Amino acid sequence: MDCKNKDKNLTMCNCTYECSRKGICCECLHYHRKRGELPACYFNKEKEATYDRRINNI
Repeated sequence: MDCKNKDKNLTMCNCTYECSRKGICCECLHYHRKRGELPACYFNKEKEATYDRRINNI
């Protein structure tokens, strides 16, 4: 999927996991919401590094 804001989004993205959704925020949000999770941008650096995206891990 193309996103006109991808380059801008990548400058603010703190996710250390490389995936096809990186920088495409709407796809990332949709993916994690379906799984009962939140994307990396909701977590501080230490918690993001665990890759535990569960909502109760904030």
